[in-house]
Amino acid sequence: MAIWTTFIHADDYPFDPAGVKKNWKRLHAGDQEPLPKDKNVLAAWALFHSGQFQEAVETGLKAGAAGTTVANKAACIYANYLEPNEKTKLTLFMQVAERAASQASAEPDNANAYYWQGYALSRYSQGISVAKALAQGIGRKVKSAMETSIRLQPRHADAHIGLGAFHAEVIDKVGALIGNMTYGAKKETSLKLFQQGLNLTPASTVALIEYANALVMLEGDKGLDEATRLYEQVARAQAMDAMERLDIEMAQAELAN
Repeated sequence: MAIWTTFIHADDYPFDPAGVKKNWKRLHAGDQEPLPKDKNVLAAWALFHSGQFQEAVETGLKAGAAGTTVANKAACIYANYLEPNEKTKLTLFMQVAERAASQASAEPDNANAYYWQGYALSRYSQGISVAKALAQGIGRKVKSAMETSIRLQPRHADAHIGLGAFHAEVIDKVGALIGNMTYGAKKETSLKLFQQGLNLTPASTVALIEYANALVMLEGDKGLDEATRLYEQVARAQAMDAMERLDIEMAQAELAN
């Protein structure tokens, strides 16, 4: 595995397994991942929350099937925020999508197996262009994966947000009429899903950012003021772990442009 870009603030989030276990409910409010029993998987999560993403992937994969979710999450967050090479980024997303699909086959009741498959395919789609991905049938896979995740775990806030973003992006790229006829994408469904996700995790930095982006896609200029307010809310937040720090820095950079 090539050396990944370093998260330069890792020392600000010195998580160890005990610290992750103590703060598990807060750290995993969005994905509802069960607290792992395997000490090696818990160690991988400590690496993830500290921002040592490559080490988290490697440790998770070495732990076997129980470490798949942490490996997939670490790879996705790294690719989304830190990987500078577009080809490498797309490769990472596709690797996660394939691992998650295998995980879902082996563990059909695992909500996060479906969620990370949907997330990875969604980000892959953005990388190759959403319109192109829809033509390849990837959109339906994203929608199905997110819907399955919610069905298995109704309190999975991140899946509500991911599915809401799917509806918004389809409408943005192909229009409301075709989006509804072809993919069942609806503005009101998108907004409802975002509200459900935010009701579950009102302070989630990623949820607020995704909602802001969706408002611009769905409302155009009319959504700009509210989207800006949401970005400002994220920019003022205090990060609990590395992933939240990356969200906050993204919001700050967007507001500075």
